Amino acid sequence: MGYCLDKAGFNQVLQALSRENVIYAPKLFKDGGSFSDTDRIRYGEIQTVEEIIFDRKSEYSFKEVLLPLSQTLFFFTEDAVKEADAPHKGAIILLRSCDLHAVKRLDTIYLENGGEDYYYKRLREKVKFILLGCQHSFENCFCVDMGTNQTADYDAYLEMKNDKVYVDNHNEAWDAALAARSTGTPVVIPAYVTQNETRVHIPEGITLDVMHSKMWDEYDSRCINCGRCNFVCPTCTCFTMQDIFYTDNGNAGERRRVWAACMVDGFTEVAGGGSYRKKNGQRMRFKVLHKVYDYKKRNGYHMCVGCGRCDDICPEYISFSNSINKLADSSKEVAENAGK
Repeated sequence: MGYCLDKAGFNQVLQALSRENVIYAPKLFKDGGSFSDTDRIRYGEIQTVEEIIFDRKSEYSFKEVLLPLSQTLFFFTEDAVKEADAPHKGAIILLRSCDLHAVKRLDTIYLENGGEDYYYKRLREKVKFILLGCQHSFENCFCVDMGTNQTADYDAYLEMKNDKVYVDNHNEAWDAALAARSTGTPVVIPAYVTQNETRVHIPEGITLDVMHSKMWDEYDSRCINCGRCNFVCPTCTCFTMQDIFYTDNGNAGERRRVWAACMVDGFTEVAGGGSYRKKNGQRMRFKVLHKVYDYKKRNGYHMCVGCGRCDDICPEYISFSNSINKLADSSKEVAENAGK
């Protein structure tokens, strides 16, 4: 059902929802950028609609709400193990269509991939999603070609127009709070982009033979292994485990799950000093083909959602979208070389 509210009324709705939920949205962190006197837009807890950034893309995704950067799984002593408490409150995440499609990817990996991840599931079950509309395409977005520019799988849709808040609500539990403060009940239709300036074409019938293309060699010198593309990506899900031992008792501590990145040194290191992918080009090859080849082969749709954050964040201006567009020519190159 559609609702129109003024800002004060919607803030009262947020206040009511925050009694049982922590509300996350893209917000501005003043002086929180990578360089002096620069700002950053990333996800954080909000209390008012004025804090939400509607007209710019967040540099980091919602991912850290469902997959904390560092998450304590359990505590241990010499003779006991105690599971870490789950958050007492639920969560409401405000996100765009591409990111909401990314949730499906996370669910597939952590809940439908041969077993359920207990710690992911207990967070995921308490999360609701509010869709933010896109009035225009942002720089480097290619969601249209990835088929992630639209979705109806949300609890509510939210947009600001002429200092009014418009909501399309699908969650019956929220109707009372919205209706009590609504100034009208218009039909609210989510805003979606229908074209992006950045275009990608993923060739049909791509095979693993493209692994042998020379296109990957350029990344040996261009990539600097910072891993920023992995950390901003809403569908990168790799992690490692760390056992932390307390200084006052070396027999007690906690086990943490922390993010890992396939583009950084050490990700593929094994006992004896071996490494499966020592070269940067090999790592780029793995990442690209994981996003647009093997994940789809297993699950029927691409892992990449076309948010463009990897292109935005790379300090060496490596374009993931360009690497996708090179796959067709690279496949031809490999086929021609095989025929010689």
